[in-house]
Amino acid sequence: MTTGNVKQQRIKDKNIGIATLLAFAMIPMSGFATDIYIPSLPGMTHALSISNSQAQLTLSLFLISYGLSQLFIGGLLDSFGRYRIALVAMLIFCASCVTIANTHNIYVIYAMRVLHGITIAAMVVSKRAFIVDLYKGEQLKHYLSLFTIIWSTGPIVAPFIGGYLEVNFGWESNFYFLGGFAAVLLLMELIFSGETIQHTTPFHPAKILSIYYGMIRTGSFILGIVMLGLAYSMVMVYNMSGPFIIEHYFNLSPVITGYCSLFLGFAWMVGGFLGKGMINKPFVKKMSINVMLQLAAALLLLVMFSLYGGLWTILVFAFLVHVGAGFTYNNYFTFCLQIFPKNAGIAGGLTGGLCYVIVSMLSYGLIYVLPAEDGRHLSFSYVFLILVSALVMYRVFLLYRKRKAIGDGQ
Repeated sequence: MTTGNVKQQRIKDKNIGIATLLAFAMIPMSGFATDIYIPSLPGMTHALSISNSQAQLTLSLFLISYGLSQLFIGGLLDSFGRYRIALVAMLIFCASCVTIANTHNIYVIYAMRVLHGITIAAMVVSKRAFIVDLYKGEQLKHYLSLFTIIWSTGPIVAPFIGGYLEVNFGWESNFYFLGGFAAVLLLMELIFSGETIQHTTPFHPAKILSIYYGMIRTGSFILGIVMLGLAYSMVMVYNMSGPFIIEHYFNLSPVITGYCSLFLGFAWMVGGFLGKGMINKPFVKKMSINVMLQLAAALLLLVMFSLYGGLWTILVFAFLVHVGAGFTYNNYFTFCLQIFPKNAGIAGGLTGGLCYVIVSMLSYGLIYVLPAEDGRHLSFSYVFLILVSALVMYRVFLLYRKRKAIGDGQ
């Protein structure tokens, strides 16, 4: 490994394999930070004497800070390296988790959740760039397509763990768990990892802004980010409303909430595997079919819940919607991160940043307009997001036809 112009602890060749596993282990942290305490949301409202919307705001604040932070953290990573920034972020994250677990002041929790968004952004974006730094060609494409699949372990495992932690130890235990997990990763990083960037980009704000501007002007890149935001908003709308529907409307326990989130998290993983398996299929055709199947599932949810009203109707049709969302996210995430390999930190940060800004605004806005009451409101939210996705896909189809016509004319 050459040292370039980064005077930091370089990663050793013999540790690249272990360090890559650690990078993949850090990717689900954003999912863990949102999903582990989903079964605890109703319990938090009671313990802290706050409203449902105040508890849901802890999710939205994390999402928007996580998204906005990625917009500038990518530039810092490309200028100052990945390693030290990630280490400092992990340490601060651990401390903020302990703070949340030891306070009952909702405004302190809000502040710590904003800090969570910033620190996890640094951790996750640094590891995306880590992969782009070390791998090229088909191997890079393979690893990038694994990102959404590995990330989905967070939504699958975290609520399952969180449900049992809530029942046995209270909502605070979720944050002790998060802090402990990050502490283990920090220790392993210190032992096995190191800096991977070969040559830094000088920290010239004007030059960095010009790179951002060039990326934003790339229509296909921005279109991909919009699709990522719409896809993940479908998951987040359920995450913000599902616990209240299950625990208030159906009067079931947080453990059941955890099992339901586990089931729907698995749907996202299935969609990711399908996306990876069909990565070389015609893009517009497969994405258009996916949107149509999602719309059919959302409409069936509305009809079947109105007729039968059981929890099973939500789970069956939401599962299908979430499979489609995972499929969309896998395809567009792989596409976006390959466009600008020379500025992997900025591209990864901009992709994740704008995506989560879209998710935070859409999900909280939909929950505000359609409160977490029953399956009908959830189905209306799904239908809205899918229809917007269809409009974006229509734009993709027009661009595809225009490009094909130009190619045929040459």
